[in-house]
Amino acid sequence: MEWFILILYFFSMSIVCLFSLVQLNLTWHYARKENPALLNYEPSYLPFITLQLPLYNEKYVINRLLDAVTSLDYPYTHLEIQILDDSIDETVTMIDARLNSIKNKGINIVHLRRKDRIGYKAGALQHGLMLSKGEFIAIFDADFIPQKKFLKTVIPYFKNDQTAMVQTRWSHLNENFNLLTQMQAFGLNAHFSIEQSGRRKANSFINFNGTAGIWRKKSILDAGGWQHDTLTEDLDLSYRAQLNGWKFEYLESVESPAELPITLQAVKTQQFRWNKGTAETIRKNMGKVIRSDVKFNHKLRAISHLLNSTVFLFIFTAALVSVPLIFIKNEYPQLKTIFDLGLIFLVGFISISIFYWFAIRAFQKKPLSYFCIYFPLYLTFSLSLSLHNSLALLEGFLNIKTDFVRTPKFGIQKNTDNWKSNSYVKPKISFLNFIEGLCMLYFAWGLDLSFTFEDYGFLPFHAMLTLGFGYLFFNAIINSLKNVA
Repeated sequence: MEWFILILYFFSMSIVCLFSLVQLNLTWHYARKENPALLNYEPSYLPFITLQLPLYNEKYVINRLLDAVTSLDYPYTHLEIQILDDSIDETVTMIDARLNSIKNKGINIVHLRRKDRIGYKAGALQHGLMLSKGEFIAIFDADFIPQKKFLKTVIPYFKNDQTAMVQTRWSHLNENFNLLTQMQAFGLNAHFSIEQSGRRKANSFINFNGTAGIWRKKSILDAGGWQHDTLTEDLDLSYRAQLNGWKFEYLESVESPAELPITLQAVKTQQFRWNKGTAETIRKNMGKVIRSDVKFNHKLRAISHLLNSTVFLFIFTAALVSVPLIFIKNEYPQLKTIFDLGLIFLVGFISISIFYWFAIRAFQKKPLSYFCIYFPLYLTFSLSLSLHNSLALLEGFLNIKTDFVRTPKFGIQKNTDNWKSNSYVKPKISFLNFIEGLCMLYFAWGLDLSFTFEDYGFLPFHAMLTLGFGYLFFNAIINSLKNVA
């Protein structure tokens, strides 16, 4: 049993280390090339664009979204707006109340309602696609506020006939709302700087992020359209299109402001959907990537991209076996050399530190102080989600089908309690919350063992795990009690 635990730990940590080295490689690609200047808009190039707004119960943000999309700087003669509305609440009447005034401005806008919600967001996008008039399809989720010059800034990149999709960078309307939004911004900023730009600069596969981008309609149809057999229809279509030879662009300097989820329950819902959908996309597309004629280095990068989220499985596995490892380490001193070899995993920690350092430098005026405060907090938060996200991945790999659960938005940018009277989120305790509470106690036991045996190698790891799982558990308990009150 001791050797099994040792092998499982070293194998899991090796995968985590490998993941970190991949991130370091992306950092190198990101840093070695400057972002090129944006292409200039040419008035003579004026393709017809369909703007799709997929919605489901968005009464708190719908007016803000309509204000933004009806202010876009693009000729109305070449623009169509589709509201793909599957709502079952007052969002429907709120939209209807504004349609006439919008149409009176000369804007071509349609409110599309389906009889059912088959396929969820993917089904709505495909339904709208079949009715669209545009050569290009711009997509914005309800929590986004597209900037006035968005279409004129992005559309020049489609003069290249091989370009299928152009993605822009998400920025955050409410980054400083609370610590939770700050943690999300920390991670998303790294994705939208190092990961997306690094892959693009390496000429490797990137992905559409589901919103804040434009597609060439022909490329969507060529790849088989929007399909709803995964919860990440954006990642799925991205791979199908690129495997068909289409090219993607990513514009880091073009911001698309959006609202971050402000409750832990909403964040976990979003994370579950993303991770489970990624696992479903792996099942669907990994074989196609391996069998493709893509160059070997790009194929490896595509495989690592798809497998990115699986790092949570190995992090949680390593965490679980790290506690009995303290006993093994002290009971078998002859294994000291093997444990000393574990220091090589510091390479992974250093690599991921460099990755986030470069991401922070791109966004912060005082990067050192920001890094010292938020990097440890972000690692703690990520570790706390390792169980939750691992369960999502396992459901995806086992092909266990569940509904598409939307992430609620509240239209709140400043830290107030106004959102707590919303009709979309009602905090409740789940069985998983109690498991997270047990994890908190388990890793606290690991902390105690470090002091008992005076062996402090795992102490930082177990401290972060204890704090992280404790945060998840007590947050659920406190919020559920407030809801009862």
